[in-house]
Amino acid sequence: MNLNNNHFGIIFAFFLAIASVFISNILPIHLIGPGVIALLLGIGLNPFISKYNILIPGFNYTSKKILRLAIILMGLSLSFNQVLSVGAISLLVMIFTLITAFGGGYLLGKLLNMDWKLSSLISAGTGICGGSAIAAVAPVIDAKDSDIAYAISATFIFDIVMVVIFPLMGAYFNMSDMGFGLWTGTAVNDTSSVVAAGYAFSDAAGNFAVIVKLTRTLSIVPVVLIFSYINNKLNQKKEALALVANGSYIIDEKKQSKVDIKNIFPWFIVLFLCMVLIKSTGFIPDFLVSNFSSLSKFLMVMSLGAIGLKTNLKKLSKSGFSPMIHGFIISSLVVIVSFIVQKLIGQI
Repeated sequence: MNLNNNHFGIIFAFFLAIASVFISNILPIHLIGPGVIALLLGIGLNPFISKYNILIPGFNYTSKKILRLAIILMGLSLSFNQVLSVGAISLLVMIFTLITAFGGGYLLGKLLNMDWKLSSLISAGTGICGGSAIAAVAPVIDAKDSDIAYAISATFIFDIVMVVIFPLMGAYFNMSDMGFGLWTGTAVNDTSSVVAAGYAFSDAAGNFAVIVKLTRTLSIVPVVLIFSYINNKLNQKKEALALVANGSYIIDEKKQSKVDIKNIFPWFIVLFLCMVLIKSTGFIPDFLVSNFSSLSKFLMVMSLGAIGLKTNLKKLSKSGFSPMIHGFIISSLVVIVSFIVQKLIGQI
């Protein structure tokens, strides 16, 4: 994507981020962070801004590339001890949330009489990382474009609600920064929403939430491989039945879909860990660490604003009733299960 074609949208997102930071600073209640404000302002401006096509490429660039750059730079404010300790604790919670997302999603999909592919996409978005997981799983199960749109809509609408109420719930339950970061990182769907909710609670909670989220994102690789295997087996079964019906029994195994690990692995996480390694050496002065941390947070606000500017609530509301019900119930169950597991292991 050519940066020269994107500068109008990037500049717009930049000024929206500045306005959001300003509004956040003058608000008496600081549970509403600049990231949440940018997201909500962007959604409010979408009906007026979306008609200007010249801005769209910049919004796309900011919401994807700049968000990943912000997360990479955040690594310069963390040590390996923090990353390893938080990541290790999150694994136990993730086991239960992933079982809830995929097991519960399968059963609920059956109950709602939904196609297994659409149900699986919603579960992937809920259990792993929102739109990124949906986009990764969709090709290996031959999902339709409409299924992808429904799944993304179902998870994203829930995330918009969670971004606003999660910090309020965290304050109500008097959660620690570590506990809230773990809860947000394991229960909120999309990476951008995790960033918004985490930093709205506190900077420390935001850092913890992103570490947990990146750990959770790595599960995209085995999940994609599992779904590729399932889809191939189902396709072979259909082909075998068709061949038997036609009096033949030879199956062409070359038609099986293959997964390219290079295309599904979230490589920006490796760069994030490289930044953590550089920080852990102690060679970077504290003032540079502080500046990079501030830059990272501002770029995250920009990215969230761009996501809001791309979000058309009217279109999302037309995605269908069953996917929305499915997404809401499964996402709610993941939130509850994550909280209960944390309570049991004493991480609230």
